[in-house]
Amino acid sequence: MQVSIALVQLEVSSHETIGARKQRVLDLIDEAALQADVVVLPELWHVGAFNFSAAHEHAESIDGQLVAAMRESAIKNGIWLHAGSFAERTEQNALFNTSVLFDPDGILIAKYRKIHLFGFHEGETDVFSHGSEIAVTETILGKTALATCYDLRFPELFRAFSEREAACVVIASGWPSIRIEAWDVLLRARAIENQVWVLACNEVGTQGEVVLGGHSQIVNPVGEVVNRAGDSECVLYATIDADLPGKVRADFPVLQDIRIKGSITS
Repeated sequence: MQVSIALVQLEVSSHETIGARKQRVLDLIDEAALQADVVVLPELWHVGAFNFSAAHEHAESIDGQLVAAMRESAIKNGIWLHAGSFAERTEQNALFNTSVLFDPDGILIAKYRKIHLFGFHEGETDVFSHGSEIAVTETILGKTALATCYDLRFPELFRAFSEREAACVVIASGWPSIRIEAWDVLLRARAIENQVWVLACNEVGTQGEVVLGGHSQIVNPVGEVVNRAGDSECVLYATIDADLPGKVRADFPVLQDIRIKGSITS
C-alpha cells in the first residue's frame, strides 16, 4: 500500500513566542495534510529541544491544551498525526519528554515517554524522568514504533521494536548540527539492522548556543534514503510502500538468524 508522508522540519528559535509557534505549526500541518496521509513533527517543538527551563515552565498534562489542539488538527485534516513530543507533567508532578500519535479520528493510539535522556547528568536529565515502556502500535504503516532523538544511539531499543514486529519507526528529534553526521549514519544503520522504514523528523534553528542540524529523512528498509532535508525549515514529502518491510524480510530473512537477545522493559 502506498502511503504519503510529510515530515515538518521546524525552525525553533528563541526569537519566536511559544504561542506564535503553536499557531504556525497548526498552519504547517494544514499545509502538509493537503499532500500527506501521515504528518510528523519534531521533538519538544513547542519550547525547543534544548530549552529546558521553558520545558519545565510550559509543561502540560496529557489532557492539556497542546495535546488537545493536536487531536483537533488530526480530526480536522483526517490524517495520522505524530505530534512530535512535548513536556508532559503528571499528577505526581513528574516531567516526561512524551511523544503522542493520533489516528484520523483523533484517537490517541500511542504515547511514548522518552527512555534515553541526553545530558550526562545535566540538561535533559535534570528536567525529565526516564520513560520505561516501549510503544509499538498498529497504523496505516503497519506496526509502528516510536522513538525520540537520543534513543537512536541505542540499538537494543530498535531490536526490541523488531521483536514486536514493527515495520516502521517514527523518530521525533532535536539533533544538533555538530553531530549531524552521526545522525545520518545511525538512521540508515537502524533501518538496515531491523529492516524497517525510518521516518526521522528533526528541528533547525538556534537554541542558546546549540544549532539544530535538520537532515530530516525517510529511509527505506534496506537503508536507502528516499528523501532528505537540508538545514533550513521545510516540509519533507515522500510516498512509501508500507508493505516493503515484509518483502525485504522475505527476500533476505536476516532477522531469523538472531542468536543473542537482550532484555528491555516492555
